[in-house]
Amino acid sequence: HVAVMATGRSDYPNQINNVLCFPGLFKGALDCLATHINEEMKMAAAHAIADCIAQDHLQPEYIIPSVFDTKVVKNVSAAVIKAARETNVARGRGRNKFD
Repeated sequence: HVAVMATGRSDYPNQINNVLCFPGLFKGALDCLATHINEEMKMAAAHAIADCIAQDHLQPEYIIPSVFDTKVVKNVSAAVIKAARETNVARGRGRNKFD
């Protein structure tokens, strides 16, 4: 048994689903005209998802934000654009109004 678990199974709390990452990851990459998606952009997306839940709201059954949380796409795309710029894969300024 474990105290905290995240899984791909929808019948457990903390389901990790690609719908959390992909919309913001691709929006950020497309908005800044990234030449490719690198590891730094993926890590930035993961950290942005984790940061969507305030530390004081974390619970064993609430470590992954809801797929309906509107902050997720905004935060992930902003983080991806920043990482793309920092790693020189962004070809454009990006339309990120959240800088």
